[in-house]
Amino acid sequence: MKKYISDLLLISLLFFFSFFFLKSFGFVSAQTCPPTDYDCQIREIQREIDARLPAHEKNKEDLAGLRKQLSDISKKITNIQLQLKKFESDIKNREEELAYTKKIFEEKTVNQYKSLRLYDPILPFISSSNASTAFRELTFRQKAADEDRKVMKEYANDLSKLKSDKETLEKSKTSLASLQKQVSEKEKFLAGEVEKVEGYLSTLSLKQQSIIAAKTGSFYASVGDSDLADDYNASIRGFRESAPSGSFSVFSFGAYTHRMGMSQYGAKGRAISGKTYDEILRAYYKFDSYEDRNSIVIRVNNGDGVNKGVVIWSGSLEEYVKRIYEVPSSWPISSLQAQAIAARTYVLAVTNNGAGSICATQDCQVFKTEPKGGNWENAVNSTSGKVMIFGGQPIKAYFSSTTGGFLTTMGWDTTDGSGGGNFVDKAFEKIGGSPWVYKAWYTEGYSPSSNKCGRTNPWLNSTELADIINAALVLKNKGSDERISPITTSCWPGNPYNHEELKNAAIPYGGISTVSSVSVQQGNGTTLSVTINGSISLSGDEFKQAFILRAPGYLKIPQKGFAFFNIEKK
Repeated sequence: MKKYISDLLLISLLFFFSFFFLKSFGFVSAQTCPPTDYDCQIREIQREIDARLPAHEKNKEDLAGLRKQLSDISKKITNIQLQLKKFESDIKNREEELAYTKKIFEEKTVNQYKSLRLYDPILPFISSSNASTAFRELTFRQKAADEDRKVMKEYANDLSKLKSDKETLEKSKTSLASLQKQVSEKEKFLAGEVEKVEGYLSTLSLKQQSIIAAKTGSFYASVGDSDLADDYNASIRGFRESAPSGSFSVFSFGAYTHRMGMSQYGAKGRAISGKTYDEILRAYYKFDSYEDRNSIVIRVNNGDGVNKGVVIWSGSLEEYVKRIYEVPSSWPISSLQAQAIAARTYVLAVTNNGAGSICATQDCQVFKTEPKGGNWENAVNSTSGKVMIFGGQPIKAYFSSTTGGFLTTMGWDTTDGSGGGNFVDKAFEKIGGSPWVYKAWYTEGYSPSSNKCGRTNPWLNSTELADIINAALVLKNKGSDERISPITTSCWPGNPYNHEELKNAAIPYGGISTVSSVSVQQGNGTTLSVTINGSISLSGDEFKQAFILRAPGYLKIPQKGFAFFNIEKK
């Protein structure tokens, strides 16, 4: 099914929301731009932001300084805490040693007192030898007492110094904690200011977002009632046969898809390979069994999405599915049967078993009031009432035209279930003949007959690809730059850089003049990296963003939420 959202309405709402958000913060001054002159209003926003950029850069610099200061303070506080623990341990040891020494001293003092009370000072002097011995004993006792007092005094001094040092450290810790709180408050305030301004600066990409929305589309395309026409110049064959030597082209794997559920061209390829409708459905969906829900009444509305608009038709589930125009009746019968069951299951899931209504457009699934007939009706009748059930309820059976050989719900949609460098050759979508499985896009819509902005092909010369690489380097390092937009102003009004200006803007980041080589690395359903001239490395997303914003005309990688592409060189 094809999900379509009005790009113009979405972009307008996004712009005015951002504009009034900025204005509410005093970021947009009074100006005289007409309400519908978006370019003028964007220029006003740009002027206001440019006026604030120096202060913003200063805030970011100060914020970095505050965060470093906080880190240093935290380290100092941690060191002080470790020192305090050591001091506490030393104080405890000194107190224990002092208490023990004091106890010994007190015991010695008591013994000496007792000895003196029992000592007769006259008797030792009866003979000179006794007198000499007595004096030596008294002197020894006095010296011992003096030494004990000296040791106790040293312990007391050490203890006093330790306690003093501890108090000093505790004061330092308190001061640092207070400073930490003040710096933390400043850091929090500045971080908030920087975050707000960063949000404001993101509005620079409003115009770029409109380009992205227009180039990637806002829908998920299905096949419709006829096979999609191919475009020779957009094909790899056309590129190899007709592009000038030295040309480059960006090829997308699939397009306009949510990559969930069933690939319609993949189902066709599986049917061509001899798979039954049950084998096809079980390859793409997880469900327990089939149930007959034919008695449920379906209501169709004329609005977007489900449960919107006026009901324009109602009838049984079977009559509803007979009026679905999602794939051509010429497709193999098992692929038509799989589509019929998927369409039947999808409508029950999105309407809550008929409680709501469903729209008639590719927003939901394509419905017309007249039955389609032919082999489609045969497929509906041969699977009458069948609905895929999981946990007692119909599953939400998403489907889309072409996923590029990979789905998020099943992985590789290939004959051996794996990827590798030849995954396109193994893809069931290629077997099914999808013109989108590997395509270079350069038209406004998905039809080859839609507006091409004056181009006859999607091929790029070396200078044009180098220009896109320069755009990627500027965006990667600056975040945004409003002048990065398609250089074809006939289709994209504005003031884009010319090639030389953009190269000069990219020179600080490794800007280039030409591309001599490109290497693209693929992963599971995604482009991981792009390496240019052997030295410039970009992620797949970085290249995709720059390509969409800067590639001339309507050249694009029309995928939402992922980047899955390759770059060919002739």
